Amino acid sequence: MSGRGPAATRPVGNGPVGNGPAVTRDFAATVFVAWRGRLLMHKHRKLGLWLPCGGHVEPHELPDDAAVREVLEESGVRVELVGERALALSGAPRQLMRPRGVQLEAIRPGHEHIDLIYFGRPLEPYHGRLSTGEEGIGWYDAPALETLDLTDEVRAWTHLALAELG
Repeated sequence: MSGRGPAATRPVGNGPVGNGPAVTRDFAATVFVAWRGRLLMHKHRKLGLWLPCGGHVEPHELPDDAAVREVLEESGVRVELVGERALALSGAPRQLMRPRGVQLEAIRPGHEHIDLIYFGRPLEPYHGRLSTGEEGIGWYDAPALETLDLTDEVRAWTHLALAELG
């Protein structure tokens, strides 16, 4: 989501090779996790923004694995990603989950995130327990989400996630 912090960056030309200022970009993975008609949200400690769980895709890490890891690290919840894979293969090559969305986020001048937005659900059995020190982390239903100071972008994603995942 917009505003994630810095990580190892890779310079990428902003346009045709040799034109324009260099821009660094990182891949990020964000997961809107739904459970019993509620979404998992927290108030980001550095940014002060209400966000779903997510963060940087580490070097040599698969985006699917990063998405699951970030939710576990930030909430203590083990999740499965919800969506489709392009092909129904049981062997190689491994089919990764298609993100529900992909967006380019300006983080600061000269730095952007390519954010892979996923939807997910807790692995069952799950009883609602969260194990983290994140401020405000919890499960928020539609009326509770309306009371949070969300950006327009995050609010739009919450509406879509609840519509699709219930």
